[in-house]
Amino acid sequence: MSARVEARGWGWRYATRLAWAARGVDLAVAPGERVQLTGLSGSGKSTLLHALAGVLGSDDEGEQEGSLEIDGSAPLAARGATGLVLQDPDTQAVMARIGDDVAFGCENLGVPRDEIWPRVREALDLVGLDLPLDHSTSALSGGQKQRLALAGALAMRPGLLLLDEPTANLDPAGTEEVVASVARVLDATGATLIVVEHGDVWRGVATRRIRLGPAARRTTAEPAAGGPDSGVSGPSAADPPYSCGGEPLLTARALVVGRRGVAVAGPIDLDVRAGAVLGVTGRNGAGKSTLGRTLAGLLPSVAGEVAASDALRDGAKPDPAGWSSRQLLTRIGTVLQSPDHQLLARTVRAELEVGPRALRLPEDEIRARGDELLERLHLAHLQAANPHTLSGGEKRRLTVAAMLATRPRVCVLDEPTFGQDPETWREMVGIIRGLVTGEDPVAVVAITHDRPLLAAVGAREVAL
Repeated sequence: MSARVEARGWGWRYATRLAWAARGVDLAVAPGERVQLTGLSGSGKSTLLHALAGVLGSDDEGEQEGSLEIDGSAPLAARGATGLVLQDPDTQAVMARIGDDVAFGCENLGVPRDEIWPRVREALDLVGLDLPLDHSTSALSGGQKQRLALAGALAMRPGLLLLDEPTANLDPAGTEEVVASVARVLDATGATLIVVEHGDVWRGVATRRIRLGPAARRTTAEPAAGGPDSGVSGPSAADPPYSCGGEPLLTARALVVGRRGVAVAGPIDLDVRAGAVLGVTGRNGAGKSTLGRTLAGLLPSVAGEVAASDALRDGAKPDPAGWSSRQLLTRIGTVLQSPDHQLLARTVRAELEVGPRALRLPEDEIRARGDELLERLHLAHLQAANPHTLSGGEKRRLTVAAMLATRPRVCVLDEPTFGQDPETWREMVGIIRGLVTGEDPVAVVAITHDRPLLAAVGAREVAL
């Protein structure tokens, strides 16, 4: 069964925001159509998907104009016919075991018990998550959680499948598996698809592309044959060559990383050098984020050692895992894979001031740093907004800005280009280049599946 989607002059404004998240949206998606939704970061793509899934909330949470319908009914009335996979899969894992998590949606729809578990196993097979049903959801990597969320949506067999950048944190092989899995499901069920994606991985699946403009403009639609904007071009020939960097600020020798004493990767030998980008790559679950957090002093090593140079530690202990949070602020900054895990304040500007205030900087210096970063990362118009109401791409830029506010000597970035449109992708590349080529160059560790990013910043690669 497939669903029809229609929007006429539809818009939504969150109760805590002056600007509309989306406005003037006119579109019609035929039953069984496969649409890729594109547009600049913050243009309202995720908001539209949330509205179609019926999860935007009541009138107390925002203001709506125009109309939005699924098969002629309001989205709330069609909840059982939609399956949504969010940008951040952590927000969708609701059960302790993966089998129970995939079964959760089916149970809420009243699917007979003897039908649920075959659906669960089929959905897990489709997304390539080959783990026991009693495997802990908290032990999954970010990419594995994304596949789990997709499996939960597929198990409900929705007439309208809504995917919000479902491959953003997946390795290339995992991306191919998920795209192929969705294609198989669509072929088998005839469901309608709306997928938000900036790249071109859905080129062979999407039959049409719709570009969502800023809230001040209406949407425009065009055929998918032209190919979505990828915006991931490498450095031009005019770009200066990158060196191997300067002195090592961090060294790892025979390093084994893991959580709660259980090893996931290693032994590893590497140097993190000032003026250079170290790219950490590998399949989902290989231990990339764990390595990043260990280098950043947020996790102790299982074996081996991480040692900071004398210049970086400046009187602190050699191993960053023994540093206080205040010692880390100016030495090693970290951007986590999930932005929501490190948002602390009630406004965007206050978020940028958390670190500088912990350092007890003068008020005028705190203000000046905030002003610079708001402009640099195109967040000035959002400075009074609640960070949790931002789009995924805006949250990523905010967490990068908050890290830069304390001016650390080493920056550990976990999926720094997640959620970025072509324009903000290029700006993120420019920020990283500026960090390693400035007057006082820093060291950057970039954990990513984005190979064009590694090429654009001249990264040295460590593959797990």
